[in-house]
Amino acid sequence: MSDDQPLMRPAPAMPRLTEIDRRVLEFWERSRAFATLRELRRDAPPFRFVDGPITANNPMGVHHAWGRTLKDAFIRYQAMRGRSCRYQNGFDCQGLWLEVEVEKELGFKGKPDIERFGVGNFARKCRQRVEKFSRIQTEQSVRLGQWMDWDHSYYTHTDENILGIWHFLKLCREKGWLTRKALPMPWCPRCGTSLSEHEMAGSHQDRQHLSVFGQLPLLGEPKRRLLLWTTTPWTLSANTAAAVNPDLEYCEVSAKVWPHTLILCKDALPKLKRYEPVIERSFPGRELVGRRYETFFPDFEAQKGVEHRVVPWSAVDATEGSGIVHIAPGCGREDHELGQEQKLAQICPVDDNGIFLPGFGW
Repeated sequence: MSDDQPLMRPAPAMPRLTEIDRRVLEFWERSRAFATLRELRRDAPPFRFVDGPITANNPMGVHHAWGRTLKDAFIRYQAMRGRSCRYQNGFDCQGLWLEVEVEKELGFKGKPDIERFGVGNFARKCRQRVEKFSRIQTEQSVRLGQWMDWDHSYYTHTDENILGIWHFLKLCREKGWLTRKALPMPWCPRCGTSLSEHEMAGSHQDRQHLSVFGQLPLLGEPKRRLLLWTTTPWTLSANTAAAVNPDLEYCEVSAKVWPHTLILCKDALPKLKRYEPVIERSFPGRELVGRRYETFFPDFEAQKGVEHRVVPWSAVDATEGSGIVHIAPGCGREDHELGQEQKLAQICPVDDNGIFLPGFGW
């Protein structure tokens, strides 16, 4: 063979990974490797790992296996450093996702079906699903090679866990650490419950919608109107304030087609260009703060006795809308926080099913 001719070697055989896995698992079991490690570290300095539990709702996915592999490697590392580790696995047995899967099994379409079936019967069905998939996930985790004390996993639906949480909350209440207040939450009328950020993961979509501009007269000056803007027209019946940025420049404009003037942020003026507006005067937004106006539906029973006024809010800009934002503290989180700050009335116009309540007219 010449010096410039490459040396040809046979390609290595593909390792039989599943066979290697099986042999390693058998070796660990035969040698009692895990039990021996725990015994060796019994009196060593502790390292306490508390498992963020996997939901016992379906078989594990690749993303679960990835997270469990990282946990396992980290705990093993601490044990190799001579620490006594906690090896308690956990199962999350409650939550909306579990309930929705049981609803699918039973062919239910929403909360009314659960109530007709019986809440107790439905809870038992949820427990059965937890028992099934916690067993499957345990088998999968053992096959993955994760070291845990599988006979002593914790379950969030046990009386021990629930009573522990309630006892903790009782102590917090006795120490005056708990307060009660209203807070707008994302709500699902189908499920009849509020939603956490985790439960809404993956449910958002970017969509285009028409926004609404409304002309609202200043009290006592019907020929001078605020140009309000919103992307949530259903909340207009719950309006209690109009927000302006006190540091932006606003203007009052007239046009041949209007019998009145409109007030808006000067930066938003291009939105009215087809009306050929004429600027009558310009002024800072703080000049509007405290002015009262007539709201969208003043004849609605729910709106009677409510003072509607202009409030300052530094978050207002004119990149969208008019620079004057409709505020409904009973409908949205940001509006609610501003309402708390400005002591605004809070009006929620809909019930748990998303249906308008009495007091909101047609």
